[in-house]
Amino acid sequence: MPTMKQNTIGQSDEQRKPLPLPKTSPKPMSDNGQILSVNRKALEINLNPTIFGSFAEIGGGQEVVRNFFQAGGASGTVAKSISAYDKRFSDALYCSEKPSKRYVSRERLELMLSAEYDEITSLLADSEKGEIRFFAFADTVSTLNFKKDNISHGWMGVKYQLTPQSQPNQVIIHIRLLENDSLLQQNTLGILGVNLLYACYFHWQWPNTFLLSLMDNLSPDRLAITMMHMSGPELSYVDNRLLGVQLVKNGMTNAIMFDQNGNVQEPDDMLYKTNVLIFRGSFRPVTHVSVDMLKSSFALFEKDEDYDRFNTLSLCEITLNNLLQEGSFDERDFLDRVDVLNEMGQNVMVSNFREFYKVVNYLSQFRINKFRLVIGIETFVKVMQPKYYANLRGGIIEAIGHLFPENVKVYVYPALDQSTGKLLTLNELHFPVETVHLFEHLKANRKILDVPGIYPAFLRIYSHDVLEKIRSGQPGWENDVPAFVAERIKSRRLFGYSEPTQ
Repeated sequence: MPTMKQNTIGQSDEQRKPLPLPKTSPKPMSDNGQILSVNRKALEINLNPTIFGSFAEIGGGQEVVRNFFQAGGASGTVAKSISAYDKRFSDALYCSEKPSKRYVSRERLELMLSAEYDEITSLLADSEKGEIRFFAFADTVSTLNFKKDNISHGWMGVKYQLTPQSQPNQVIIHIRLLENDSLLQQNTLGILGVNLLYACYFHWQWPNTFLLSLMDNLSPDRLAITMMHMSGPELSYVDNRLLGVQLVKNGMTNAIMFDQNGNVQEPDDMLYKTNVLIFRGSFRPVTHVSVDMLKSSFALFEKDEDYDRFNTLSLCEITLNNLLQEGSFDERDFLDRVDVLNEMGQNVMVSNFREFYKVVNYLSQFRINKFRLVIGIETFVKVMQPKYYANLRGGIIEAIGHLFPENVKVYVYPALDQSTGKLLTLNELHFPVETVHLFEHLKANRKILDVPGIYPAFLRIYSHDVLEKIRSGQPGWENDVPAFVAERIKSRRLFGYSEPTQ
């Protein structure tokens, strides 16, 4: 079970007292609140006599170290730079004991960082400059090929000391390169690498500033940072789950994913050629309805002829709109939800998508085998309303086309008709003339399916009612949530829990 950490990722820099700078880390040159240029950042590092390390870059050329050479004074920073493009050389350098199957992967990046860091610290540990703080920078990237038919992405990281002769810290990021030209992608890599190394030494106490500075001199249409992980003695205060949500909040990526252990995962690694069942909700709190939707939908998924339980995962999606309350992000509330979902064995995805078709568009890029989207029937009725797609040139026809590619089906969970008290399924729905034929087409082709085997008694449970009871101390809410959820809410005082009123 993930532990609750004291963190400050969601707070502004003004709300948090920064940790003291090490004596060997002079303050950056004054920038008057302006973004420093790439050359200025590289020069500032080069002129710092305490920062010294090596660069290993594979895939995009030696774009990062080139910026340090061009800035001047690189001999004070660069101990070595290397590019091992031939796979046999790369394996010999970084995989002599433990070969990795993929060259552009987190596993390969960490092997590179460890090998380069161990080499420089072992060779130069007895250097006459005892105040040196060593680092190893590495990236392994697949830029756009000649045919332009590959996925452009990569891993980048720094393993480094903040104080001399100390244990190293490590920062790792995964990026998607969005430009349609390999030379532009290489330039983007060079800028990002300088930003990352600079942030490691000058912004490590302020995670929000650290994140935002990675996009200095870059724009969101050039790349997306889809995963980030910080670790080490000086970075132990960072909660990487909150760091991931900040990537989404800052517009640096559209979604972030956590596995069932609460660890930040790169979507490619997590979803590649899997079957995925995704369920959007607030999960505040998880109720019997939430659990029943997941269980009954999975039971329907299992009836597919080529279903493979060893290659299938569920994702509980929380939109950023559910995490923002009156314009602010409640870190504790978010962690409470993720913790409970993790304890249920669920993976979690946080996104900035409002429309369901955008969720499908995003996840489709990861070459998922089968994709099932679970939607409550009342929400499905809204999905079929043209007014929500006025911004699309093709209107609802275009939206439905994006929502239902060949490998996607929507599981529709029923509700109780408020006027009659009867079960409301797809057969009871009636649409106006402009959408009725579209609805019938989806039904006839089994792109939308009723979820069978549900517990009708649970349909009278509404999460907002349960939340109000929890906050006001009204009795009886425990009957609406799983027993372990009720125990967690009480023991940890989650969701504004109040003792029952007498």
